[in-house]
Amino acid sequence: MNTSYCFAGTFAVGSLFCSPLATAAPPTIVVDRDNVEITQSCIIEIGAAVIADADGNGVIHIKANGITVEFSSDRARREMYGAPEGTPWDELTGVGIVIDGHRDVTIRGAHCHRYKVGILARNADGLTIEDCDVAGGFAQRLRSTAAAEDGGDWLFPHHNDNREWVTQFGAGVCVERSRRVTVSGTLARQRQNGIILDRVNESRLFDNDCSFLSGWGLAMWRSSGNVITRNAFDFCVRGYSHMVYNRGQDSAGILMFEQCSDNIIAENSATHGGDGFFGFAGREALGEVRPRDGMSEDEMIEFTRRRGNNNNLLIANDFSYAPAHGIEMTFSFGNRFLDNRLVENAICGVWGGYSQDTVIEGNTIVGNGEMAYGLERGGINIEHGRGNRITRNAFERNKCGVHLWWDNDEHLFKAPWAKANHVGSRDNVVVFNTFTEDLLGLHLRAAKPNIIGENTFSNVQREMDADEASLPIAAPMMMMPVERPRYPVYGETRPVGARAHLRGRDKIIMHEWGPWDHESPLVRLSRATGSLHQYDVLGASGPMRIGAAPPGVEVEVDDPAPGRHALLVRATRNGVSAYSIPITIGDNYRTMIEGTIIHATWNVTFFKWEREKTDPRADLDAWRTLAKEPKAVKLTTDSLSFPFAMGGPKDVPGLPQREALVPLGGDLFGTIAHTRLPLTAGRWRITTRSDDGVRVTINGPGLSGQRIIDNWTWHGPTVDRGEFTLAADSEVDILVEHFEIDGYAVLEFSIERAE
Repeated sequence: MNTSYCFAGTFAVGSLFCSPLATAAPPTIVVDRDNVEITQSCIIEIGAAVIADADGNGVIHIKANGITVEFSSDRARREMYGAPEGTPWDELTGVGIVIDGHRDVTIRGAHCHRYKVGILARNADGLTIEDCDVAGGFAQRLRSTAAAEDGGDWLFPHHNDNREWVTQFGAGVCVERSRRVTVSGTLARQRQNGIILDRVNESRLFDNDCSFLSGWGLAMWRSSGNVITRNAFDFCVRGYSHMVYNRGQDSAGILMFEQCSDNIIAENSATHGGDGFFGFAGREALGEVRPRDGMSEDEMIEFTRRRGNNNNLLIANDFSYAPAHGIEMTFSFGNRFLDNRLVENAICGVWGGYSQDTVIEGNTIVGNGEMAYGLERGGINIEHGRGNRITRNAFERNKCGVHLWWDNDEHLFKAPWAKANHVGSRDNVVVFNTFTEDLLGLHLRAAKPNIIGENTFSNVQREMDADEASLPIAAPMMMMPVERPRYPVYGETRPVGARAHLRGRDKIIMHEWGPWDHESPLVRLSRATGSLHQYDVLGASGPMRIGAAPPGVEVEVDDPAPGRHALLVRATRNGVSAYSIPITIGDNYRTMIEGTIIHATWNVTFFKWEREKTDPRADLDAWRTLAKEPKAVKLTTDSLSFPFAMGGPKDVPGLPQREALVPLGGDLFGTIAHTRLPLTAGRWRITTRSDDGVRVTINGPGLSGQRIIDNWTWHGPTVDRGEFTLAADSEVDILVEHFEIDGYAVLEFSIERAE
């Protein structure tokens, strides 16, 4: 049932009708239920502790043009909550405020929390959203941990024509199919996405702080002609563990997908994002989907000619400390990246695959490529780019300054976009840049012809690496600097540099809902071996109280560094012990640490094998025989948690016989581990994380060599699970076998009740 509030525009005096005084204060409306309709300017007061959007269509509905809806200045009367405190973020639903089909509406001072979407506007030309707080809302629970990435956390934002972004991931503010929109002063934290613009044009965003999110600070879809200035989109990130893995998983400070053009992105801070800025031309632009049915191949090729995110200006922003790229803009034309700060991005400062006619000038590009993926690393990397101008940038301490190349992307070359636009890596200009202490200044692979010259090198290990298929041409003349464009700047804040105390990727500290904000307390699992679980306690601003531990488990408080604490949970008896321990910090922060800890003695054998002679995938018996030879190393350990990483057994902390393990190296080694565990009757679950092959076999009453896990393949870090049932309390033999071929390696084992 809708409740409508409508106020007469006239009042009667005798037989005359008079207009109300222009200075009359707007009425106050108390919102204490779902589906309240607002049809006139007013002040909103919230009259209930929780107002759920039961039918999913919004709690407050704005139903008139040209009105101003302002929330109470009394904090106790303006906070609107869609769910009780403690509701898991991924269970939050509904919308706080909806504007649908009404123009020139102003929303001021709204506080909408614990909804999937705080404010949703559709077909709302002239909308103004001002000084609204939409912190605390929907977010997916992240399955990646400090130890390992989970591929299920990737976002894949390539589809949104059916509103996939907002329906799947939510947003603090989402505006769709509107023009002349102003969004300023928005605060969005503790949720997945800040602001989504879907087909929004000729609008402006400024002074917003959408930071410490697990998705996107600002996400734009088919949105052009907008001015985005002086916003903070910092720490919009997922898929990162410092110096362990850096994936980003398609998170970004600013996301720009599917033909967003002529936008001005100026003086924003988008540091510590999966990418600082992530732009992709879009599936329609590439010809993967057709704009209309029945188009021929020739029509599709012509449609995609110079399609992309085109003619955007990115100027004076900070795109630093990303797990992936500072700026990624691909399959696009005529963009300008001027005077930006691109510092210590894990892979690239700029990734510009298939970009054309891009101007990259005056940027500070320092220390990029520390966690690179092969030759994709360093300052500026452009694959299959044409006509790009890289001038007057300051490169320093990058793995490589500028890398231009062509390779055989056979599948992509068949796409309509490539047929219409692709000509290889050519006609690029790299002049008047400075390179200081970079490992390699310029790298050219099958890139010709490109103009290279008038660059300055200082303490660079190698100035240029150009293969025989590349043809660098010396710069023929002085090139004038790009004239800095005049652009509108809205906003009073200065976000660039405002969080200088958080510089560095080591400040990205993830938990199950997203990045830590470095302000509120946080307790997170940082290390888990069989017999020891360590929880980091960060941001504690008051006394910490630890609840009682169950039998078989003890908790110790450690202080590894000033301002940081650690909780060490240990098993005190042989077997498997589950624990659930309440933690309280100060007066307001409460959490529960939960897990299953194993106290066991593992007999472990490490040994070498040869791919040609004893490949375990081809001859398992011969491979097992190697474990019995004198060269094999036998030892005991209390935990089957081996983070070999890019090394081998010798690189696992805490293992004995380190000298004997050295000859095993980091490739082509095997591991066979055995233990006996007393387990109670019921259903049990075994979990492994492995790279490469793993098998787990158990023996016990009624089990007779049951294979619980069998992923005997060459694979990257992978989690496998298997279950078994015990009819009675008994001791169970557990055998774990693992082989490593090359590259990264890991073996971890855990067991817990499945009931």
